Amino acid sequence: MAKQCGGKVPVSSPPDEARAGGLASTTRRYPIGVEPAPGGRALARVWAPACRRVSLLAGAEERAVALEAEGGGYFSAVVEGMPVGSLYRFRLDDGPAFPDPASRFQPDGPEGPSQLVDPATFAWTDDAWAGRGLRGQVVYEMHIGTFTPDGTWDAALRELPHLAELGVTVLELMPVAEFPGRFGWGYDGVDLFAPTRLYGEPDAMRRFVDRAHALGLAVILDVVYNHLGPSGNFLSRFSPDYFTARYKNEWGDAINFDGPDCGPVREFFLANAAFWIDEYHLDGLRLDATQQIFDRSTPHIIQEIGRAVRRAARGRATLLVGENECQHAAMATPVEQGGCGLDALWNDDFHHTAHVALTGRNEAYYTDYRGTPQELVSAIKHGFLYQGQWYRWQGQRRGTPAYGLPRPAFVTFLQNHDQIANSGRGLRGHALTTPGRWRAMTALTLLGPGTPMLFQGQEFAASAPFHYFADHEPDLAALVAEGRAEFLSQFPSLATPAMRAHLKPPQDEDTFRLSKIDHGERERHAEVWALHRDLLRLRREDPVFRAQGDGGLDGAVLGEEAFVLRFFEEEGGDRLLLVNLGRDLRLDILPEPLLAPPVGKEWRPLWSSEDPCYGGSGSGTAPLATPDGGWRVPGHAAVVLAPAPMNPGDERGGGERNSASAQETHG
Repeated sequence: MAKQCGGKVPVSSPPDEARAGGLASTTRRYPIGVEPAPGGRALARVWAPACRRVSLLAGAEERAVALEAEGGGYFSAVVEGMPVGSLYRFRLDDGPAFPDPASRFQPDGPEGPSQLVDPATFAWTDDAWAGRGLRGQVVYEMHIGTFTPDGTWDAALRELPHLAELGVTVLELMPVAEFPGRFGWGYDGVDLFAPTRLYGEPDAMRRFVDRAHALGLAVILDVVYNHLGPSGNFLSRFSPDYFTARYKNEWGDAINFDGPDCGPVREFFLANAAFWIDEYHLDGLRLDATQQIFDRSTPHIIQEIGRAVRRAARGRATLLVGENECQHAAMATPVEQGGCGLDALWNDDFHHTAHVALTGRNEAYYTDYRGTPQELVSAIKHGFLYQGQWYRWQGQRRGTPAYGLPRPAFVTFLQNHDQIANSGRGLRGHALTTPGRWRAMTALTLLGPGTPMLFQGQEFAASAPFHYFADHEPDLAALVAEGRAEFLSQFPSLATPAMRAHLKPPQDEDTFRLSKIDHGERERHAEVWALHRDLLRLRREDPVFRAQGDGGLDGAVLGEEAFVLRFFEEEGGDRLLLVNLGRDLRLDILPEPLLAPPVGKEWRPLWSSEDPCYGGSGSGTAPLATPDGGWRVPGHAAVVLAPAPMNPGDERGGGERNSASAQETHG
């Protein structure tokens, strides 16, 4: 973004009246689209300023109903004899017919007719659901098409009790807006109001959300407001002003949020943001690649999206999470302070330094990371590592100062859909390092003060890879495969002829099928499941970890691959988190104030990643102090220490802490 958030474009907002179950005969829910009305009628409205005439073709017989021009490029009509379930298309002038730009369902895919859907018929049971704010949440990213072998909403619904038991609180769905083909990640969506037919009918998605709420799980949706897919996108046939050539977009034409005729375009996307919260009871959105959402006007479109979401929630708590490769802290700065008002941002820096620490590989976009203990301590304390420094990989400065952001505003993760797929072979993190290191880094992620996120199957070390898959018509599929290989060639290890021969073709159905996870591994990999369950319980129930660093947090490097984090607590109930990704470490002297226990106390193990119940060796479950007063920190392990009363006459537990000076070391 060239600036923070700011140019005035008046847009209308989705109406507050006429929620499900209370439609008036002439009241619309949203600015455009076809909506049911009493008496088997439908309310049709579309923005098509490039056209002189627009007709709605209703039913299998495609009965033509002329829409009346309103001015400003809008056309509308009350269509008689069009019951819920009717198929329809819009004919533009005397030319071809196209699906509704605001279609609620495309039963035959993006190229087929739209279907009239009534959201009022679904019997919600979540009236008491209050939503979830940011603090205390644990996010779980999932792709409905690969989350189960069936790849449907109803199949995914059956697995939700296990996620609630695990300690997950927020489900983050990869995009579900209709896209072409038999499978895909969803980032090539073209019908933004229509959940894809591949996962079930619209009410199946509602059943999923309703069941999630009953289990205490919030649901947010990944939405793509920076481009539309290359196939099946007909918006420009209604108006070329949906898009703009003024900005360079990585994936196609940029959305026109600030140019000529941008008002209806902004209205369209604001209505979409509100729609998911209103008609599907979602609890928020994750905004994909916000650095590719271009807007030099005031208020910024992302500010407006936040307002639309919160207005549609009608008092329920909501979550707005952003992906921002540039790491601009203003994205998550409150609107009243000149920011865009998102609640949280993905923290790629944490992932990148953790990946290097775990694998030893720092090629391509990992070039500017060393995976050192200091990097990991800094990422935990400050969120982004790059907040304006020179970033060699891009040849420019990266990020802006983020000191004012609360620690939960940084979403921390060891893997996500992009990063697993970018390993070339789609291998998950646990397959790229040693079991002990992975357990230790999992502890750092889940006990750290940020908002942790797991990727589907991570909780039981799923053996399935997660590849990039996209089903397009042959010519486009070949271009997509070529582009994917070119993208991965930034990694020298993936650019070799031998490795390129092993890259899975995105258009191959096996590439998709192999990415489906097997929930039976939850029992077969019970030790991994127990690790995640116990860590999330400790995060939830331990008052110090639950505070997410509010009492103070500091860290220090102890060795070449070892460090300590101290979580402070006002009553002296501090916690130490020791992480050692290297060999066993003997500390003969302890000249580090963070290791000093509270007055009259000694440190005792509270939790260890090497507990045998997690598949560990048992190290770290006994006191770390040696008879001569030193410490032995086990290798490839994380250990949590808590203060306990010192045994009478035992001075080895560690002297008195000067509480005033100790408090000065943390921030």
